[in-house]
Amino acid sequence: MLNCIMVRTRPHAGQLKKRRTTLTLPADSLAQAERIARVRKVNLSTVISEALAEGLRISAHAERSEKVLNAYKNAFSGFSVEEMETLDGIILEPAAGL
Repeated sequence: MLNCIMVRTRPHAGQLKKRRTTLTLPADSLAQAERIARVRKVNLSTVISEALAEGLRISAHAERSEKVLNAYKNAFSGFSVEEMETLDGIILEPAAGL
């Protein structure tokens, strides 16, 4: 079951302009957000806004991490196994004089 809510926000100092919109949320998520709002004694918009901001922050972080990983893969993709072992500092031959 889905519930619709109206989210009205007010601008705060230093924040971007906010808009009023209608969201369709799963009933259990909405109920959980309402419980959090009651416990914290804040409005529902605050709880949903904070949860959305945190989710977007986590998503952006994951996207940046994936880009960094892909950049490393691309940077080292042309090396042979032996060259990668050298880059990693792996010595496969005994040191001279041992």
